[in-house]
Amino acid sequence: MAIELNGAGFTYPDGSRAVSGVSLRIADGERVAVVGQNGAGKTTTVKLMNGLLKPTGGEVRVDGVSTAERTTAQIARTVGYVFQNPDDQLFAADVRSEIEYLPRYLRWDDAKREERVDRAIELTGIGAHLEANPKDLPAAIRKFVAIAAVLVSECRYVILDEPTAGLDQRGLSLLTAMLDRLEAEGIAVVTITHDMRFVVDVFPRVVAMADGGVIADGPLPTVFCDDDVLSRSRIRRLEVAQIARDLGLGDAAVSVEDVVALIP
Repeated sequence: MAIELNGAGFTYPDGSRAVSGVSLRIADGERVAVVGQNGAGKTTTVKLMNGLLKPTGGEVRVDGVSTAERTTAQIARTVGYVFQNPDDQLFAADVRSEIEYLPRYLRWDDAKREERVDRAIELTGIGAHLEANPKDLPAAIRKFVAIAAVLVSECRYVILDEPTAGLDQRGLSLLTAMLDRLEAEGIAVVTITHDMRFVVDVFPRVVAMADGGVIADGPLPTVFCDDDVLSRSRIRRLEVAQIARDLGLGDAAVSVEDVVALIP
């Protein structure tokens, strides 16, 4: 089971090309970070994955079924999408109602609804805010409410758009623990982010994009230590990686632990 983009492209009605020839495969339980400058095609690519956009070239398949054959609502049950701004997807009068909306819409029985809602609340740590209006909560907590509203579904893939924006260290720790749980459950997570420290700490696979196409796809050290990829995607070399290079330790280090392990 996987999300597969096979030479996928998207061109807007005015003729401007957003992405072209993108081929990727996201398998169960994978963690994949999509990085690159603004305008590289990251957002368009992940929106193709869950049917918010339908390809104008090539094909996108989710678990073997072309997205062209399904509605966005149908695909969203398998591929959840959490927007960068939680206000773009929160609408209920209180947090519990927000999380329960999809189960009630799908008419799940009480036992299933309660199990899925409790799981989403536990994963996101928002149990203290269930009676609050989401609009009255801090932005960081609203983000976790939006995540919970997606995780309550039975999605096998989750897309997170700039998930660390506005989070403090506690929020980052909660987010990381949540991703560990999802991985253990076989749920794949794709993120688009400019937070390279988050990528280094959490995502073993990196897809770098530039000019509407994929220019690198592989293990984090391979991508982040390639000068050509960094230049084309306009990603700054990590300070740790630069220190390792200056010390003559090669180009394989992306963390302090890597540097320590390389010191003779």
